[in-house]
Amino acid sequence: MPRLSLVRQKDIYCVITALREKYPIVKLCEVAGIARSSYYKWLNRKASISELVNQELEKKIIEIAEQVNHIYGYRRMTLAVNRALHTNYNWKRIRRIMRMNQLFSVIRRKKPKWFKSTAEHTAKNMLCRQFHAAQPNEKWCTDVTELKYGNGCKKYLSAIIDLYDRSIVSYILSNKNDNKLVMDTIKRAMKRNPKARPMIHSDRGFQYTSHAYRQLKEKFQFKLSMSRVAKCLDNQPIESFWGTLKAEYYYLHSIESENELIRGIHTYIDFYQNERVVAKFNGLTPSEYRNKAII
Repeated sequence: MPRLSLVRQKDIYCVITALREKYPIVKLCEVAGIARSSYYKWLNRKASISELVNQELEKKIIEIAEQVNHIYGYRRMTLAVNRALHTNYNWKRIRRIMRMNQLFSVIRRKKPKWFKSTAEHTAKNMLCRQFHAAQPNEKWCTDVTELKYGNGCKKYLSAIIDLYDRSIVSYILSNKNDNKLVMDTIKRAMKRNPKARPMIHSDRGFQYTSHAYRQLKEKFQFKLSMSRVAKCLDNQPIESFWGTLKAEYYYLHSIESENELIRGIHTYIDFYQNERVVAKFNGLTPSEYRNKAII
């Protein structure tokens, strides 16, 4: 147990104040190893400018934490606070205030092991873990994830992420994990971006190695790239998005109905695109960063 001398003086005074209704102040000061005069001097002091600023900052941090369902860690919180207040506070200050208020980011669960599937048509790994793009619609990654709700019910979410701005180009929820789900996701993405001829990277799931997917590639003239066998990190951008979505929304709720899941996914992806600030984009959201490139 740490010695009281190692604890910040302010924290000791706060503890004494909290306990003085139950115990004599003389005894509390004696245990803490401080003079009563020092405690009373602190108690009657006027708050400094820095303390007043921290109090207002604390209110804003708590407000933002509640708005985003407590998913932000100190890095993203720093971006959000500075964006909201038009300031440039240091991350250490934000982290200190968050710790004082027991505000911590959610932790992602460990992913299950990946198992290979039998392929009909495969492609080389043209992406080669080059997860950056010079412009929108140059490189896309796609995948399907399973989402459970209620009493063992399932829905499947197929999505495409753009490596330029990490925005979600298209997504579809379905009751079946079949070829149609993947084909419809691609078709929706190409309809929204009719001039796009991207490289689309996927794993070797049965939908992406099917005849139908190869025919779709010929129709829309996009380039194929596929992860190597048992190398899920070859498709890291979309895998990272699944982890973020599940950590920041899915695992935080007990979802009982299909409609609740559908509404929740739509709401979260809208938040991810239009409100969730990104450090490497200098505090811009994916949509803002994408629009900046288009302009």
